Amino acid sequence: MTDPSLSLPLPELPLPPRTFVLDTNVLLYDPNALGVFEEHDVVIPMTVIEEIDRFKKDLNETGRNARSVSRMLDGLREKGSLRTGVPLRGGGRLCVADYGDDEQAISWGPDSNDNRILRTVLHLHRTLRGNVALITRDTNMRLKCDALGVRAEDYENARIEVDEEYTGIAERRVPSAVIDELYQAGSVSAEVVQGPLYPHLFLVLEAEDKLGKTAMVRVDARRARLKLVGRHKDGIWGVFARNKEQLFALELLLDDSVQLVTVHGQAGTGKTLLAVAAGLKKVADDRLYRKLVVSRPIFPLGKDMGFLPGDVEAKLNPWMKPIFDNLEFLINTKPDHPGGREPSYAYLMDSKTIEVEPLTYIRGRSIPKQFLIVDEAQNLTPHEVKTVLTRAGEGTKVVLTGDPNQIDNPYVDALSNGLTYTVERFKDAHVAGHVTLRKGERSELAELAARLL
Repeated sequence: MTDPSLSLPLPELPLPPRTFVLDTNVLLYDPNALGVFEEHDVVIPMTVIEEIDRFKKDLNETGRNARSVSRMLDGLREKGSLRTGVPLRGGGRLCVADYGDDEQAISWGPDSNDNRILRTVLHLHRTLRGNVALITRDTNMRLKCDALGVRAEDYENARIEVDEEYTGIAERRVPSAVIDELYQAGSVSAEVVQGPLYPHLFLVLEAEDKLGKTAMVRVDARRARLKLVGRHKDGIWGVFARNKEQLFALELLLDDSVQLVTVHGQAGTGKTLLAVAAGLKKVADDRLYRKLVVSRPIFPLGKDMGFLPGDVEAKLNPWMKPIFDNLEFLINTKPDHPGGREPSYAYLMDSKTIEVEPLTYIRGRSIPKQFLIVDEAQNLTPHEVKTVLTRAGEGTKVVLTGDPNQIDNPYVDALSNGLTYTVERFKDAHVAGHVTLRKGERSELAELAARLL
């Protein structure tokens, strides 16, 4: 007979500690990466220290992160030798290693920093019999490691785990009497629907017993009510909602109690235009905020800006042009002197009612009582979004817009960019709301191109 004990599940044995080699981009992405590997050992190649030293002079978020990493390493150095290893809080050890003269050579390409890092990984792989992995945000570095037979992993601490993308919109079926009560009273108890109800979640209610009978509501989590969504028939600055998602976005953008609004949407869905129109209404018409500040990250700035003619304003114009295009759409141009035409929004910029500037200039400031729009926020890291949001002073509203499918930053992806990260982390917050725009409204051609190509 078979021994019944053999069918019992075996206890899970703890995995032995591993050694992780950190690439430069991991530390520049998250300066706190040194403390997330718990009981495992961490190795930083000497080449990474050299690259950190080069980046620390930059006057942007990358430079700040580089300087932060340098200070952390210097603090650890005071606890022991980085060459032999310094204890980390989680139980592992950190050391800085240089195996540049090791006999294991890289046979392709120049003697680059990437190849020097790979030499360190190869040496440890051979010494530790495979119990080592390179942690890098660089896809090509992971490909090279795979070709060399060495384990390489993405920096998982930067990624959010989601079962389903949060769109800010859901559908529910209710008795038709609930919809009747909604149109009569303007709100009903949230208990009439089942399932999770996040603050400011939009629901499209359909009658169970009457086909075609619907209502659109927003969750008021503080009062446990469902409030009927306004129609906004008058539009704002000539802009009207063309679909229910745009209507939901306007509802959040025009609600002063919602201090953080995030808007996803592919090209042409109107996310930036709606945000700018709402900002102009709140600043120029309602006078509820001191000014409208529109910003966006500029990745090619450091390399390409110097090759463009003109002063700083002229150099920045190509990267800020999408924002100016939206302003041009909202405010028609007017004739000026015979030599040309001046944008009619120039007077708003001259009076500082509107400020358009790169995100680099936003960091480090205190921004009270302002309507702040950060466009292309999918190109930011979670740490960079945190830096921006912590700039918001009393009475400031922040709007983050972007498309996680159009990422230019090589070290973030659809699940680790700052916009997606913020949506997921703030979906339970009463001061934040989110909407994903689905339908393109720029033109029929633009909609087809975004969907088919």
